[in-house]
Amino acid sequence: MAIEAFAPAKVNLTLHVTGQREDGYHLLESLVVFVGVGDRITVSNAKMLSLTVTGPRAAGVPTGPENLVLKAAASLGGAGARVHLEKHLPAAAGIGGGSSDAAATLRALSQLHATDLPADNGLSLGADVPVCLRAVPTLMSGVGEVLTDVPPLPPLWMVLVNPGIEVPTPAVFRGLIRKDNAPMAPIPSGLSAAAFADWAATQRNDLEIPAREIAPVISDVLRAIAEEGALLSRMSGSGATCFGLFGSAEAASMAAQRLKEKAPAWWVDHGALGSFK
Repeated sequence: MAIEAFAPAKVNLTLHVTGQREDGYHLLESLVVFVGVGDRITVSNAKMLSLTVTGPRAAGVPTGPENLVLKAAASLGGAGARVHLEKHLPAAAGIGGGSSDAAATLRALSQLHATDLPADNGLSLGADVPVCLRAVPTLMSGVGEVLTDVPPLPPLWMVLVNPGIEVPTPAVFRGLIRKDNAPMAPIPSGLSAAAFADWAATQRNDLEIPAREIAPVISDVLRAIAEEGALLSRMSGSGATCFGLFGSAEAASMAAQRLKEKAPAWWVDHGALGSFK
């Protein structure tokens, strides 16, 4: 028997850095959403635990114990399984590819072996794993362990663009001018797509400015997305992937196609925001 699980892209629609703990971990408030673009995990019974990787973004993905997918599998007790990862998302891109893969692995293996999910919901694997395990729009705070339901969001579509560079997360955090920034405003409900995007524009990604200083091409990506008529363009996580919000599937599809034509070296994809439990 084989079990399949989808690992959607995780996008920080907002990301406010509100403090830093004594142990060095940063305190965040982030409205996290998920997009119908992502990787796929397939698991099946086997005597030993193994991982294979294919797909358009498979190059360079390790298949040894350092891969977060295998760490996730081991956290469930180490039962044998054959795990296959079909990789579509760029790595180290600010859209939670590895964390979403780990979360999808936990869901699939829990179903395959009829076992409970980890008590910490994968937090020991990484700060983004618990929210990826939920795979629904969520307010994430603390260091990633505090997850709160949010009001229903309006129908929205997103274009994702990565210029093909990796931005070191530690360097981005070191570039913050201050680490006790204002928290997020309350998330509104009942708004149209355009009105919600207007609200989101009043919020921030506090990591965007230092990331743009490290990788100026991020500014080029944001400008290109805005020129396609996005309701909002912003960077996700610590970069370098950026996104544009659109009010219809057609608008997002056309924008993605034009961006691919303008910058064929960039990774571009698009999909609807949703819940992917």
